[in-house]
Amino acid sequence: MTPPQPDFRRLLAAGENHLEAACPALRRLIHAYGPCRLTPEPDLFRTLVRAMIAQLISTAAARTITARLECQVNGQMTPQQIMKLSDEEFQRCGISGGKRRAIRELAAHFLACPDFGVQVQQADDATVRQRLLPLRGVGPWTVDMVLMFCLGRPDIWPVGDLGLRAGVRALFVLPDLPDSQTMIKVAEPWRPYRTIASWYLWRSRGWVPQSGNNA
Repeated sequence: MTPPQPDFRRLLAAGENHLEAACPALRRLIHAYGPCRLTPEPDLFRTLVRAMIAQLISTAAARTITARLECQVNGQMTPQQIMKLSDEEFQRCGISGGKRRAIRELAAHFLACPDFGVQVQQADDATVRQRLLPLRGVGPWTVDMVLMFCLGRPDIWPVGDLGLRAGVRALFVLPDLPDSQTMIKVAEPWRPYRTIASWYLWRSRGWVPQSGNNA
């Protein structure tokens, strides 16, 4: 795993300090799991493909399917290589028809718009959402994963994510999974480092999304 760059490492450390001061419960997680090891994956296309694969399936299944696809393209997860794959090759990887169409359309979009990745990298969070959400197979959760695990944005909070909801329930010993409003309320003191809080909560559930290089 490539270590975080010094500036990003300082951002992570600042976030850890803020969260420790803001929330005793999170302080326990930070002490238990050590420094946040979130390392953004700079390849937007690869991150989007991984996030598309991970939608609505288990982490284990997502890792297996992604590994098969990486093998199928000989480790070159590029739009050009994806466009060469046949339906049968996608099927051997375990990628369904809907996801196959979405990944192909994504590859075609990147080929048609060579500067798309750079434009997204340089955009603010709201503009990233505007650019990505019209793409087939990209929803709010997928955009959140890109913002967190590719672009390294520090204050993203995917309130509908089941793993985070379970993490918050365990952290605060709630009787039920929190709804969106409760998620927003409990995380308010964690601004502007809710991405880092998310990482620790996912870690507390033994799970990190299959996007980016964040083991």
